[in-house]
Amino acid sequence: MTSAAPRQPTLKDVARRAGVSVTTVHIALTERRDGVRVPEHTRERVRRIAEELGYRPNILARNLKTRRTSTIGFVSDQITTTPFAVAMLGAAQDEAARRGYLLLVVNVGAQAPSSVQRQAVDLLLQQRVEGMIYACMYHQVVTPPPGLPPSTVLLNAADADEVYRGIVPDDRQGGHDAVKHLAEAGHRRIAFLDDEGGVVAARLRHRGYVEALDEVGVDPDPRWHVAAAANVRGGLEIDRFLDLPPESRPTAIFCFNDRQAMGAYRVARRRGLTIPDDLSIVGFDDQEYLASELDPPLTTMRLPHEEMGRRAVRLLLDEADPGEQDADDHAVRVHCPLVRRESVAPPAVIMQSPLIMQSTSIK
Repeated sequence: MTSAAPRQPTLKDVARRAGVSVTTVHIALTERRDGVRVPEHTRERVRRIAEELGYRPNILARNLKTRRTSTIGFVSDQITTTPFAVAMLGAAQDEAARRGYLLLVVNVGAQAPSSVQRQAVDLLLQQRVEGMIYACMYHQVVTPPPGLPPSTVLLNAADADEVYRGIVPDDRQGGHDAVKHLAEAGHRRIAFLDDEGGVVAARLRHRGYVEALDEVGVDPDPRWHVAAAANVRGGLEIDRFLDLPPESRPTAIFCFNDRQAMGAYRVARRRGLTIPDDLSIVGFDDQEYLASELDPPLTTMRLPHEEMGRRAVRLLLDEADPGEQDADDHAVRVHCPLVRRESVAPPAVIMQSPLIMQSTSIK
């Protein structure tokens, strides 16, 4: 026969031990006065006794009275299990705590069916959360699960039906700024190693790539655009750029992400090329423990995960983000900053119309 669980101490137990009324205990523990003055020494004694007894307030009962829980629901696909994107969660937690809110997190896993996502939403709504954030590991357009409150904010995602507001990285501007940085270093033959998966970010970064080349009067050669896997193996595809004739061979490569750039480094070394003297490379993401540790350290565009997490909480609680304009996809775009390191230098060979001038360096 199992013994019954020990009874949790109540306000009455604390009041009886302290020799005061239940009202006095309530005021002492909740910092509320309600017109009743409780001497500081009494407050301290009540708090000490409550701690000795192991008293814990009945949060559910308090919430029923105040109709507030000061909690925010956070539903994610796989953010909590992926170090690369977990900064969004950490920043959201910090911003919520700064405002006196607690984040209740449910991770449903990648490719979770709609029924599981709906179950997660229902679970959080049963906890009477005051708002909801629906977060994705990478920038995507989604159809959110049914049942989300109208005030819900999507994090790293945009709503396909444009019902819910979203926070996304400005991938188009990021692609533009990456190529602009290479162009300012003197490069005109700039290749883009794209993602073959067709994700939203790839389309937007390619658009930025084309716009930046157009601004410097360069008509991109179709051979400068190759789609590959978004990993180190995909970076090996820069062989296709380096096999081009010398007069059309790229002097710089913009990679869809840092992992591709890592593969590109391997190819460059195998061919006896030095980065950045013979070939400049820019990545995207600023992935921790990767971009800064390559040799030489990789210049890259940083995904603003921390800023996005903070902005999601602010947008949810303030219902406005005056610092940004809504994007076409009903989401607020957050700037991706350029992280300058050592993988970009002026090209060793420059084109001057109508002649081709060669130089060992234009540094």
